[in-house]
Amino acid sequence: MQPKYKRILLKLSGEALAGDQKFGLNENVVSMVVDQLVKAHEMGVEIALVIGGGNFWRGRQGTNMNRTTADHMGMLATVMNSLAMMDAIEQRGIPARVQTALNMVSLAEPYVLRKALHHFEKGRIVIMACGTGNPFCSTDTAAAQRACEIDADVLLMAKNVDGIYDDDPSKNPNAKKYAHLTFHDILNDGLKAMDATAATMCMENDIPVLAFALGEKDSVIRAVCGEEIGTIITK
Repeated sequence: MQPKYKRILLKLSGEALAGDQKFGLNENVVSMVVDQLVKAHEMGVEIALVIGGGNFWRGRQGTNMNRTTADHMGMLATVMNSLAMMDAIEQRGIPARVQTALNMVSLAEPYVLRKALHHFEKGRIVIMACGTGNPFCSTDTAAAQRACEIDADVLLMAKNVDGIYDDDPSKNPNAKKYAHLTFHDILNDGLKAMDATAATMCMENDIPVLAFALGEKDSVIRAVCGEEIGTIITK
């Protein structure tokens, strides 16, 4: 198998990393992801990761908490996931670095674009935590922004479902799966595959997005190699 993309940004949802246990980190899921990252790395693919924090903290979780406070807590959750992923990757002999949008110099590097690009040159996987560093911005938006900044060939969005549907497939067995969409479809039809800010950013910078199921066998490798899985979103 040959990679279609030279440089990717992989967006992982925190919930996906929790697996069936629904909370925290599932070692089997983390190991499965890392196995594929190692294969992609050995193919010469430059890899950046953005990981959500929903397996530890999601929004205000039904409380009356201030939105800014809740979002900052979510950023801290992404750091926990990022450190765990870094450790798992380095146990496989691949160097990795965590960069954070908020200053946490005791734990990780601050996010600096030129330093991230230097890490690619040195063969390191870069994990970008804390979203954009701003409240009211989702990790989808952070993934889109980082993909644009590093000039990624594609934004891969690994989800719990195998693509984008016109309705919730868990509730509607007749929901239709899309093989291909445009960013205008996402924006005009209000599809919830990614938020509008992220979609607009990728559209304006011509970064294609592939949404697929993390749980499918070798899904990350298949996505990197250009197989027709999930739903592709283009300009």
